[in-house]
Amino acid sequence: MGSFSNNKIVVVSKSDRPGIDIDYLVGQVIVGKERVDYGANCGNMTAAVPLFAVDEGMAAVTEPCTTVHMRNLNTDSLITAVVRIDPDTHETALGGDCEIAGVDGTSAPIDISFIDPAGSKTAKLFPMGETIDVLDINGLGQIEVSVIDVMNPFVLVRAEDIGLKGTELPEQINADRCAMQRLEEIRATVSCMLGIANDLNEARENSPGVPKIGIFTSPTDYLDISGKIVKAEMTDICVRVLSVFKCHKACPLTAAGAIAALYAVDGTIINRARDDCADRIKVRIAHPSGVMEILTETERVGKDVSVKAIHSVRTARRIMDGTIYIRN
Repeated sequence: MGSFSNNKIVVVSKSDRPGIDIDYLVGQVIVGKERVDYGANCGNMTAAVPLFAVDEGMAAVTEPCTTVHMRNLNTDSLITAVVRIDPDTHETALGGDCEIAGVDGTSAPIDISFIDPAGSKTAKLFPMGETIDVLDINGLGQIEVSVIDVMNPFVLVRAEDIGLKGTELPEQINADRCAMQRLEEIRATVSCMLGIANDLNEARENSPGVPKIGIFTSPTDYLDISGKIVKAEMTDICVRVLSVFKCHKACPLTAAGAIAALYAVDGTIINRARDDCADRIKVRIAHPSGVMEILTETERVGKDVSVKAIHSVRTARRIMDGTIYIRN
């Protein structure tokens, strides 16, 4: 069957838009179906694009760092990436001490910034109109969610409200049929309310990756996938994210950006659970493979708030080259 997180393609081309170096389109191959979903961007694939662009001569190289300006065609959003350049090879640097939870080894950091990431699909930061919405869900009754459109549309719900602790590992969540059914009904209901799908079945069949959905709980000690303990005091929020009917082994970058924005903006389901003394610009997100940090730039004008940028650090490296022969 394969893993949904490893079944992705990215099509990269030089951009004809002024000030933009690269256009790229992400495709999610739906495991078990003969279909590719182009409805959403992927943060980790985004990190690979600037490295590829530099090494393929698609972006002008400056040393010691090269900034690549990119446009994601799935969401028509703008991203900048800063890639380190090896002074000896004049290509992207592979060595470095940047470590990403869930990724083996270390490498050179890639600084990723999603510029004005709100409204990627719906043209609104809060597409349902409120920072918290109440849904009527079969078997649950009324349940609170926060729906945000930052990098991709995303739904967040309290783990306890669907019968989970929020510290479970992916295989435990995937095996909990009741919780998975509830999460999919919540996700599909929001999909219909956003006009992405006409009914729950269409949301499941035609838009399994948009919106994504996640659960959260307050910081607490837990064991990650490798068996290491993650201490509560090293985190600000504990999350688990689902996409295409499976729980991620980490936290996808696009989901992390949405979670960070929800954490920073007053009145959301996760902001209300935040420690009043906590830093709202930087959030430490605990996920099944460890902890990641996200920075959020927001701006308030009167009662209106906007998300100006989401910043993160990732790593990437080329692992193979090949040629695909396509019959005309």
